[in-house]
Amino acid sequence: MVVDDHPMWREGVARDLTEAGHRVVATSGEGRQAVRVAAAARPDVVVLDLQLPDISGVEVIRGLRAVLPEVRVLMLSASGEQQSVLDAVKAGATGYLVKSAAPAEFLDAVRRTAAGEPVFTPGLAGLVLGEYRRLAVTDGGARSGRDDAAPRLTERETEVLRLVAKGLSYRQIAERLGLSHRTVQNHVQNTLGKLQLHNRVELTRYAIERGLDD
Repeated sequence: MVVDDHPMWREGVARDLTEAGHRVVATSGEGRQAVRVAAAARPDVVVLDLQLPDISGVEVIRGLRAVLPEVRVLMLSASGEQQSVLDAVKAGATGYLVKSAAPAEFLDAVRRTAAGEPVFTPGLAGLVLGEYRRLAVTDGGARSGRDDAAPRLTERETEVLRLVAKGLSYRQIAERLGLSHRTVQNHVQNTLGKLQLHNRVELTRYAIERGLDD
C-alpha cells in the first residue's frame, strides 16, 4: 500500500512497484483514510510519507499497528532529520528511506522490508542503534531484571541475534555464518516468536538491552 498526499508521486511509486512485480492493493493520500483502507486491504508492506495533510506519518504508523500488528512500514520521506527518524522507528516503522534514493535502492528497500529487515538511508542505521543503546542504559536495570524470565534461545539463534544487534543484513549474516539466506530468516522468525516481538527493529533493541551488540 502506498500512502502519500502528492498524487503524481503516489502514482509513480505505485507504478514502479507494480512494474517490479509487487501487487499494490491500495493507495491513499490521507492518514486517517489510510488506516481505514489498510484494515480492509490488509497490505503486507505500507510505503508511507511522513508529512500528510490530516495527521502525521507517525500517528498513521500507530494506527496501522493497532489494526494490523504484523504490518511492515517503510517510511519514504523528504526529511532526513534525526528526530523524524527516531519518532518513526519508535512508533513501529521497519525502515526509513529519504525520497532522494535511487529507484533501485527504493525497490531493494521494499523487498527487504517485506522480509522483515530494518532498512535505513545510509547514515541513519547508526543513529537508530545509538538511540537504542542510550535507552538500554537509561531504562535502568533492563539487562538484569528480565533475563531470568527470558525465553531460552538456541546457541545458533543467539549467534544470529548478536549479528542482528550489530546491524548486519540477513545476507551478511548468512555469509558470516556459512548459512543460507532462508536459514537466517528462519532463525530470526523463530526468535521473534519465542520473544513475542514483531520485527527486527524490536529484536535489535532486545539484543542491545542484553549487551549482545558488544
